[in-house]
Amino acid sequence: MPELPDVEGFRRVLAAHTGDRIRSVEVRDAGVLRGVSAGRLGRALRGHRFEEPRRRGKWLVAPVQGPVLMLHFGMTGSLSWHAGDEPVHPHDRVIWRFGDGELRYRDMRKLQGVRLAEDGDEADRRLADLGPDALDLSRDGLADRLRDRRGRLKSALTDQSVIAGLGNLLADEICWRARINPLRRARDLDGDEVKALHRAMRDVLRRSVEAERVPPRRTWLTGARDDPEGACPRCGTRLSRRRVSGRMTVWCGHCQPA
Repeated sequence: MPELPDVEGFRRVLAAHTGDRIRSVEVRDAGVLRGVSAGRLGRALRGHRFEEPRRRGKWLVAPVQGPVLMLHFGMTGSLSWHAGDEPVHPHDRVIWRFGDGELRYRDMRKLQGVRLAEDGDEADRRLADLGPDALDLSRDGLADRLRDRRGRLKSALTDQSVIAGLGNLLADEICWRARINPLRRARDLDGDEVKALHRAMRDVLRRSVEAERVPPRRTWLTGARDDPEGACPRCGTRLSRRRVSGRMTVWCGHCQPA
């Protein structure tokens, strides 16, 4: 599932073509369009140039000389650059063509998709329910976001209205590094635990943004979580698993006691 680091990578792909003129827009599957028709999308973008894109949580926001293209990647989406003569993938849903290549929005499951806002103000209104971006969140800000949350820590971290950008992999990795059980009540964390959680979040995000993904390294929880018999990379204890708010949650019962 694309999370903040993946979307930051997609932002960099798009930013590399800031100022390039869009020659055409091909919607190969209108099932990824949300609130905009293929014809309107093409008319709004064709002949215009992308301005500097920005990311907010898991959203990619790309102004186009007036209108604003808004991309969300759901569970299987991506944005990538290709040569014009490269064969189209079956899951390439929307293609923006330029003079020297094309951007492709690819998504197998089509759970989210492509939106078009009339201007920056409308784009901001559509994102108004998001919490602060995880990369911008201070330690005090994190404490404020968690202080009144009655639910489990894992649920709070992955709630986009609380903190924007964290998904399943990041939340589990951050809790593991902070040695905090993800099943704890968010509001029960003390000051030292919030400090450790914030430090872990900053470190995991920094390294993941560099890799443009949450890397499955041997020394990370992500390197072991997909193995049903996986052991904690830190102490060797067999990892615990449980669904929390519909998401598979993985932790070490020894390093992250209840």
